[in-house]
Amino acid sequence: MSSSETKHSPLEQFEIIPLIDIKSGNLDLSVTNSSISMIITVVIITLFITFSVNTRAIVPSRLQLLSELSYDFIAQLLKDTVGNEGRKYFPFVFTIFMFVLIGNMVGMIPYSFTFTSHIIVTFALAAVVFIGVTILGFIKHGFHYFSLFIIPGLPWYMLPLLIPIEVISYLSRPISLSVRLFANMLAGHTLLKVFAGFVVSLGFAGFLPLAFIVALTGLEILIAFLQAYVFAILTCLYINDALHLH
Repeated sequence: MSSSETKHSPLEQFEIIPLIDIKSGNLDLSVTNSSISMIITVVIITLFITFSVNTRAIVPSRLQLLSELSYDFIAQLLKDTVGNEGRKYFPFVFTIFMFVLIGNMVGMIPYSFTFTSHIIVTFALAAVVFIGVTILGFIKHGFHYFSLFIIPGLPWYMLPLLIPIEVISYLSRPISLSVRLFANMLAGHTLLKVFAGFVVSLGFAGFLPLAFIVALTGLEILIAFLQAYVFAILTCLYINDALHLH
């Protein structure tokens, strides 16, 4: 592939570029466009929560209203899926939801970097959820947690067949959770880049793909929210399984 083809590749936007080289032996701690995007996301969330909570007006401002809606949304989600026992896990679920949501939205800004389009990032988030939920299950139930792999009322002669299936399904949770977010963000941004190339190459006739890009951008914003919601609700369901088993 020539350098010009590489430069205009739709996948160029996902390239991780070191901005500040920091190396210690074989350990690479360089600051990249991906890490900068994550820092920006954390800063936005921190400022949003801080300023919206500090107002505490009787008649809420738009910022405070948005903050309260976000709080109530996750609180209700936990109540519906886990019950009242899920309140103590609100900070964890809320943090994950906001990090994924704002990270997706930051990636919608032109010339920014979408870190949720990288499988290593989404898998790390999913692994934190998976390991945390598994530890929670063992703390709550001990070795009785293994009963999660046994379907109630199942005939004993079916156990050798279905228990391995349940174990594989359980171990695949971080994979399915991470791939779903990564694939959606990767595909959507790649499609936007492809149609953006059509706008430039078609000249005057480029208004057709431009109109499609506008519609696709709106769809991508919706998908960005939906993927954060799916990540949060699956986290809630996994917590519910760890607390209540079947």
